[in-house]
Amino acid sequence: MLSIIVPCYNEEKNINIIYNTIVKIFHNKKISFEIVFVNDGSCDNTILELKKIVNETSSNVKIVNFSRNFGKEAAMYAGLKESSGDYVAIIDADMQQNPSLLLKMLGILEKNEDYDSVAAYQETRKEGKILGFFKKLFYKLINKISEVEFVNGASDFRIFRRRMVDAILSMQEYYRFSKGIFSWVGFNTYYMPYQVEERASGTSKWSFWKLFKYAIDGIVSFTTTPLRMATILGLIISFGSFIYFLIVIIQTFICGIDVPGYASLIGIILLLGGIQLLSLGIIGEYLARTYIENKKRPIYIAKEVISSKKK
Repeated sequence: MLSIIVPCYNEEKNINIIYNTIVKIFHNKKISFEIVFVNDGSCDNTILELKKIVNETSSNVKIVNFSRNFGKEAAMYAGLKESSGDYVAIIDADMQQNPSLLLKMLGILEKNEDYDSVAAYQETRKEGKILGFFKKLFYKLINKISEVEFVNGASDFRIFRRRMVDAILSMQEYYRFSKGIFSWVGFNTYYMPYQVEERASGTSKWSFWKLFKYAIDGIVSFTTTPLRMATILGLIISFGSFIYFLIVIIQTFICGIDVPGYASLIGIILLLGGIQLLSLGIIGEYLARTYIENKKRPIYIAKEVISSKKK
């Protein structure tokens, strides 16, 4: 059986579209399937539309309704946890990822036992040049400093075998960066190109600031290089300060040169202060995540789980 996970946040106008599209695609196909909708604390009528579907459907449909907004990462984790299929897929609710590609992705796994997952990636990005530049820069940076590989353009639009899903679920960290987790657990992944389509309705929930915070989460979650960089930078500056100190002593006591140095001294103090604050900020990012992880808070809280119970 194929489990299809659909994270939802304020998608009331898209829910019925993606549901009807999935049902139409798998109609008369010899593939049993279930759809797991995860309502991530939507503020609109998403949950009402989902409950209508559950009450009227003849297919296997499940709703995981969060008590509040926990984020897409938590929604994907909840969907994986509630899924029961031998194959599990993740797809967005906005129809930018064509559900018909699920058949192609499933076919790749069924024909190739060596592959444990299929990940769709964008060959051509439909976004602004500035945003595209920063995304490319992020992938270049994180691939240089991380121990796992991040494929540029790879999305959360994926399908897994059950054994890979179980491995992902075994990683119960609170701060989740799924693209990194999918790579870290290993297994063989086939990367399939696809074209992003227009949203059926609404606008993207991802602002530049949210993407920036998400990038920071990815870097902090999968590498300690920033901590090492802070240490190395501290050693270099300490060595440079010692050399400068020797030069000042030589100029003052040996050469008899008066060293006013007010402007340069202030500049150095400001530079060192900025570097110290940056280093403390880097340490703080890791310390904050350690603090939250030690609290052992749940990744999400489900207000209710509703199933159509159709077989």
